[in-house]
Amino acid sequence: MTQARSTDRLAALPPLREVIARHGLAARKSLGQHFLLDLNLTRRIARAAGDLRGIEVVEIGAGPGGLTRALLETEARRVIAVERDTRCLEALQELAAVFPDRLRIVAGDALALDARALAAAPRAIVANLPYNIATPLLAGWLDDATAFASLTLMFQTEVAERLVAEPRSKSYGRLSVLAQWRCRARRLFDVPARAFTPPPKVNSTVVRLEPYPQPLAPAAASDLATVTAAAFGQRRKMLRASLRRLVPDPLPLLAAAGILPTARAEELPVEAFCRLARAWRAAQQGDRDAN
Repeated sequence: MTQARSTDRLAALPPLREVIARHGLAARKSLGQHFLLDLNLTRRIARAAGDLRGIEVVEIGAGPGGLTRALLETEARRVIAVERDTRCLEALQELAAVFPDRLRIVAGDALALDARALAAAPRAIVANLPYNIATPLLAGWLDDATAFASLTLMFQTEVAERLVAEPRSKSYGRLSVLAQWRCRARRLFDVPARAFTPPPKVNSTVVRLEPYPQPLAPAAASDLATVTAAAFGQRRKMLRASLRRLVPDPLPLLAAAGILPTARAEELPVEAFCRLARAWRAAQQGDRDAN
């Protein structure tokens, strides 16, 4: 179906506010729901995902279908809309009836689903993520980031700032390292709270993550997770103190990684954490060999 034909079909649909009223879709706080109804904004998010020609797009938390409509206007091969709220599923089925070959509705909890299994490659994720599960969802996707052509995601602005933060900035932390190790992270644009129904208490930001073919530097994911958790667990302390959660004497570990013992976690670039992760692995292996 051409993009023009998709737009014509969408134009014939009832407005989203009418759909919401007809299905009694008052947003539920327990599900982290804040509906984005402005088609200009949802189209902007869809455009931010880049060229979707031939790509299967997974949308998490489709709600009544605001962003879903915008994605169907693109040249994506198919849109897979994931939604756990049974009230919204009825509204989405009306949309699927208009696009039977391009829209698939998946009922379920996104945290319990494998996004890779929902769509054939090449695949991408485009979503206005529920705030209450956004970070654990991202952590799961990062474990196999190369399975996706891209991830275009809306977070609350505080989380978005952490994803793109640079060393020595107040937002730089463990999430910054783990995301930037696997992906090029770009902050695209902000969305004010008033754009949502109902308005959340915070503003939102759209971020695009483009996975690298290989991580930025060699390291095992579990080791990088371990050393960043220790280092940022006491981020204001020097590493010679914060890393005592890992080893009684961190000085040999830091020396092996080429890191000054007086450095703090917030000062280290991603590559330095990777060196630290490799040194930690070598130390662990050495201890096992000695025993």
